[in-house]
Amino acid sequence: MKPIELNASNFKSTLAKPGIVLVDWWATWCGPCRAFAPIFDKAAAAHPDVTFGKVDTDSEQGLAGQHGIQSIPTLMIFRDGILLYSQPGVVPLAALSDLVGQAQKLDMAQVLQQAQAAHKTARVA
Repeated sequence: MKPIELNASNFKSTLAKPGIVLVDWWATWCGPCRAFAPIFDKAAAAHPDVTFGKVDTDSEQGLAGQHGIQSIPTLMIFRDGILLYSQPGVVPLAALSDLVGQAQKLDMAQVLQQAQAAHKTARVA
C-alpha cells in the first residue's frame, strides 16, 4: 500500500482509527527526506496492515509545530492514537520493519495503564 498524504484536515482522524500509523515528517528540499522516501515506500508495501502517512512540513507548518517537529525527516509511530516512537533521521529498512514488529507486539492495555499512571504522577508532582 502506498503512503497517504496527511494534513491538518485528516491527521487526527487517521490517528484515531484503531491500529498502527507511521508518520514521515518531510519536505521536498530535504536531501535526507528524499533518501528516506523509497525506504518508507518499501516498508509500506511490506506492511499492508499498517497505515503509512507523510506530512509535508512546508505545507503543514502548523501541524508540524503542534507536534514539535524540529528536524526532518522525523518518524513517528502511533498505535490506537498513542504516540509510541518519535525520532528524527533516516531509518534503514530493516530497522523500520523491526519497529513495526515491536509496535505490533505491544500489549496496549499495559501501555495505557502505564500512561495513565504516569499522567497521575505528573499531576501530583
